Amino acid sequence: MSTTITPVDASGPAATPEPGRAGLRRLVRPGAAVLSGVLLFLSFPPRPLWWLALPGFALLGWTLRGRRPRAGFGLGYLTGLGFLLPLLIWTGAEVGRFPWIALSAVEALFVAAAGLGIAAVSRLPGWPVFAAAVWILAEAARARVPFGGFPWGKIAFGQADGVFLSLAAVGGTPVLGFAVALCGFGLYEVIRQVRAYRATGTLPRGPLAAAALTVLVPVTGALAALPLVDDAAEDGMATVAAVQGNVPRLGLDFNAQRRAVLDNHVARTEELAEAVKAKKEPQPDFVLWPENSSDIDPYANADAAEAIDRAVRKIGVPTVIGAVVAPETGKLRNTLIKWDPAKGPVATYDKRHVQPFGEYIPMRSFVRIFNSNVDRVSRDFGPGNEVGVFDLAGTKVGLATCYEAAFDWAVRDTVTHGAQLISVPSNNATFGHSEMTYQQLAMSRVRAVEHSRAVVVPVTSGVSAIIAPDGRIVEQSRMFTPDVLVEKVPLRSSLTPATRMGTLPEALLVAVAAAGLGWSLLRSVRARRGRDA
Repeated sequence: MSTTITPVDASGPAATPEPGRAGLRRLVRPGAAVLSGVLLFLSFPPRPLWWLALPGFALLGWTLRGRRPRAGFGLGYLTGLGFLLPLLIWTGAEVGRFPWIALSAVEALFVAAAGLGIAAVSRLPGWPVFAAAVWILAEAARARVPFGGFPWGKIAFGQADGVFLSLAAVGGTPVLGFAVALCGFGLYEVIRQVRAYRATGTLPRGPLAAAALTVLVPVTGALAALPLVDDAAEDGMATVAAVQGNVPRLGLDFNAQRRAVLDNHVARTEELAEAVKAKKEPQPDFVLWPENSSDIDPYANADAAEAIDRAVRKIGVPTVIGAVVAPETGKLRNTLIKWDPAKGPVATYDKRHVQPFGEYIPMRSFVRIFNSNVDRVSRDFGPGNEVGVFDLAGTKVGLATCYEAAFDWAVRDTVTHGAQLISVPSNNATFGHSEMTYQQLAMSRVRAVEHSRAVVVPVTSGVSAIIAPDGRIVEQSRMFTPDVLVEKVPLRSSLTPATRMGTLPEALLVAVAAAGLGWSLLRSVRARRGRDA
């Protein structure tokens, strides 16, 4: 009699994972993708947690490395939602959830495209370099399309307090953002190589050294760039006053109280004049009012013009007024007016990059289907086409109105046209006590270092600020509190490498990304042909 013994699988029942645990494991990478986006969000102001961007990118590297491009797209989209949904929540402050969610969902597609690209290059030697370049490629695209782009949330704008800030003077926001992403991806690669050593006992010296360089080079570069961050005066000093008149109450309906807003700014300016007369404040060389400080067109309304003229004559120096100019025909203009105490309005700058869905409504009839708030913008604003540089009592002041501060070209143009100081007049009253004003203030701090210029930010409702050329906040106001900031600021005329090179650093990083994506595609084609042979 023979007995047949059936071999027992050594792995036993444990070889088949429990359905519950298998499901949880499938959620690990999607969860990590969302968490990486949340870490990127938390690295932005008003939190001084800039360094969280590094573990954010490290976690994103772990999430995407070795994934198929299609999976990379989906995981990248989750990262984009984790990042942009909380970052842009202020966009729905007064118009409901739909615009906020729609904007975040559309902008997250660019992060999804970055995820696809990062997954594709993640198997290449030196992949952190290509991955960081792909991230900058996606940011470059997001800053240009659709409707002129939406650069809000560039990684560079979260680094105003970080150790990498000096790199803004080297190559602007693209180089600064690239350094942060590279360092984060490099951190993950260092950890990966160390884990491989522990698992195999073999020290991968070459790959480990390369990974370490991706961390050390950005840090060393930032330290080497510190001499470019200079707040010394080159063309003397100017005493500037920034007026924050405040608005009667929050929300979109502040426009219905246009005269009250104008009167607030007139009153603050006249109070400043009295303080100067009493020698409690120094005499400013010029005064800066915010965007929308006069929503009443002073060219068409004699009462508004008289009120402004009275305040400017009383302070006795050139004053920049933010006004809505409403011609009889055509589009509205978001205009800054140079108002001379003796001659009245003598020069204007029309905002060149007007905000889609805020100052004008693209595809109005289609968008109305989803949100009737579009009809609050009953008449569209049109863009100007001239660079804004005013000569104010001998100081050349570059002008970038509010939303324009997010765009590299809009600020750089003023400096290449001779600006010794930059002003970013803004109106954030619509967004209440949200984080928007702090995010925008951080942009101005990065711009200060990028172009080595003092930046003055007069805001209707706060936070107004005066920023030194090294990015330090010299003085700032509180939100929804009337205030006047008066400070001496250095005037500078030298150009940083970032100002001189313009878009060249970004173009080079885009070329690196394209080279990595092309190399990855070529390897994929060759591998497919090898399998088919």
